[in-house]
Amino acid sequence: MSATTVNADEIAHFSKLSDQWWDERGEFSMLHKLNPVRVGFIRDRVLRVRHDEGNPDAMDLTGLDALDIGCGGGLLSESLARLGAKTLAIDASESNIRVAKAHAARDPAFNSQGSLRRELEYRCTTSHDLVEEGRQFDLVCSLEVIEHVDNPADFLDSCAALVKPGGHLVLSTIARTPLAYFLTILMAERVLGMVSPGTHSFSKYVNASELLEFFHSRVPWLPNTSSDPPSHLAEVRGMIYNPLSGTWRLAPRGAPLALDCNYILWLRKPVS
Repeated sequence: MSATTVNADEIAHFSKLSDQWWDERGEFSMLHKLNPVRVGFIRDRVLRVRHDEGNPDAMDLTGLDALDIGCGGGLLSESLARLGAKTLAIDASESNIRVAKAHAARDPAFNSQGSLRRELEYRCTTSHDLVEEGRQFDLVCSLEVIEHVDNPADFLDSCAALVKPGGHLVLSTIARTPLAYFLTILMAERVLGMVSPGTHSFSKYVNASELLEFFHSRVPWLPNTSSDPPSHLAEVRGMIYNPLSGTWRLAPRGAPLALDCNYILWLRKPVS
């Protein structure tokens, strides 16, 4: 994210909250609960491709270079590294990177003597900066980020440019629907106080259909047809929270309203 996509107010908001990233009962408790679902989706989609392409014994992300854009305190980043991916995690907030580094340093797996110490690197930088460096990765993830940037199309351009040919891009965000407004702003922010007021901006929410259209037209990774994208090129799934059990799950494919709030999208960049 360059000056054209980084929103200073958003960075300031999350920087103030950075010390709460690893408090599983605090500001980011919902992300802690959501993370296993996100990681499972990413792992399953990547392994499906690896198996289809003649690597049936692949069990994790070993051998892949991964990038986590907008990593926050490192919830996803640490998970990707534990799955074997050599992971670069970036964030525009210096406070977030400080917290992420400190948490990893306290973990025996990631500290200077740990077995995963070479698998996880944090940098305070932006996706546009990495594009200028000519970097590319097998797996690029940006989860719950696009709804916090300015000029989301430019941001998506940078994300796409960072994916190697044949690589994977995973995005998750919130749909711009009445249901999403009710759940994420009215209830989560104003009524229940689960997250701080101002965390979300309804006008910045992005519908799944809009993301898919972006990858039909502006970044043409998908065939320009009116039908759903082929499953070997893209998959979009809703993520549903059950307040009774306090757990998240992937919605069944095609379920009513599944894409009307939180959702996750996987895409594969064409080889040529």
